[in-house]
Amino acid sequence: MDRLNAAMVPAAQHPVKVLQFGEGNFLRAFVDYFIDIANEKADFNGSVVLVKPITFGSLDMFHEQDCRYTVMLRGLVDGEAVEQSRLITSVSDAVDAYSEYDKYAAYAKCETLRFVVSNTTEAGIVLKEDDDFNACPPVSFPAKLCKFLYERAVHFDYAQDKGLVMLPVELIDDNGVMLRKCVKAMAKIWNLGEKFEAWLDTACVFTSTLVDRIVTGYPRDEAEAIWEKLGYEDRILVTAEPFGLWVIESDKDISAELPLPQCGLPVIYTDNQKPYKQRKVRILNGAHTSFVPAAFQCGHDIVLTAMNDDLILNFMQKTLYDEVIPTLALPKEDLTAFAEAVTGRFKNPFIKHALLAICLNSVSKWRARCMPSLLGYVEKTGELPARLTFSLASLMSLYRGGKLVDGKLQCKRGEETYTLQDDAAVLDFFANTADMCPCQQVKAFLSNEEFFGPDLCKVPGLIESVTESLQAIIDKGVRAVMEEKFGC
Repeated sequence: MDRLNAAMVPAAQHPVKVLQFGEGNFLRAFVDYFIDIANEKADFNGSVVLVKPITFGSLDMFHEQDCRYTVMLRGLVDGEAVEQSRLITSVSDAVDAYSEYDKYAAYAKCETLRFVVSNTTEAGIVLKEDDDFNACPPVSFPAKLCKFLYERAVHFDYAQDKGLVMLPVELIDDNGVMLRKCVKAMAKIWNLGEKFEAWLDTACVFTSTLVDRIVTGYPRDEAEAIWEKLGYEDRILVTAEPFGLWVIESDKDISAELPLPQCGLPVIYTDNQKPYKQRKVRILNGAHTSFVPAAFQCGHDIVLTAMNDDLILNFMQKTLYDEVIPTLALPKEDLTAFAEAVTGRFKNPFIKHALLAICLNSVSKWRARCMPSLLGYVEKTGELPARLTFSLASLMSLYRGGKLVDGKLQCKRGEETYTLQDDAAVLDFFANTADMCPCQQVKAFLSNEEFFGPDLCKVPGLIESVTESLQAIIDKGVRAVMEEKFGC
């Protein structure tokens, strides 16, 4: 079988418009996929250059395939399981910022360059004050970007039309705002001058973005079978779900320059991405955090089998439609459509998402994803949301009775031992309160401001409701209690 390369799949040569810090699966199945479609449907006429921004790893497979690769989207579309593959030709080159520094730095002088995309992990957008301007390249991503932009500004004599648009997709709040702060701080630390700082403000655009797509990466166990379907060997193939969303917040309208919505792509340009962030966190992430502890204790190990259990599916959907959506600001039709899409995504037969993986750091996740909905519901109705309240009890039950072993909490599901990872304070709490009666443990848990911030014991009726559910779970088991309380 032939290996995928440019000779097999010739493509139009597009000028370089996008410099992308990061060559990982997510960016290739999301941003580069979108750019490929924009080249076809909107005459974007631009290619992407991938930059490896770290010292380890290799770009050999990219060069062996001339940066050609396949994106295969697999999941439910209108209730039917589908597989859709697209051969991506939008990436024109891949460069190592360390071993090929001169080649990388030369892109600062590229006339056609307009966009910078980055996915350097949540820890990537941080200020490292001792970064060296003369290093080739500097260590941190903001320092790399600052030096790159400075060399571009100097080369083009601070021309306003040679500024760049930054599109960070790192999963932190206000990622563009934070990146801009770090770049501006480096400019001051390095004394790059007021003219450069002004150019950053007037010629460059730092957008804040929200992205959403489950990317399952290289299908190692299925690769050869997929190659047979495709008719060629592709060692940088990437798989993902069909669902996608890219919300781009910008003070400047860049929609004409980056015409993604015009291609039918799920991209939203806005001056405020926070309502979309809230929708994602409370509906998508909140659904996971609220039903997963109960689903695991009901005997399920992955999301897919839990969604095939009517008791769990009904619990999740009622939580979203009756208790979460009423607390959100976007139009109800929009929220309902998003919740319906979430159900379809959780039922994706191609994704085997382990429940225990979702349970990592469950307490802080409940605080961020579920607590605002619970408090918002109480404020709006004067009553406790029954399912979100039960989710607290099921979370406590998941951790209850565990023993600390090598910094992790070992618990029992029947005769089976499972391991939970969380902040040390959380694990210590459950290990040290394992013998407490439910009422005492609930009071200690809900009043712990390190866990929740506000004292949740002050929420009327919450102690009593969580205690009652936790005691019932101890006596009867999670499934029996859910059947009694919520039925199917």
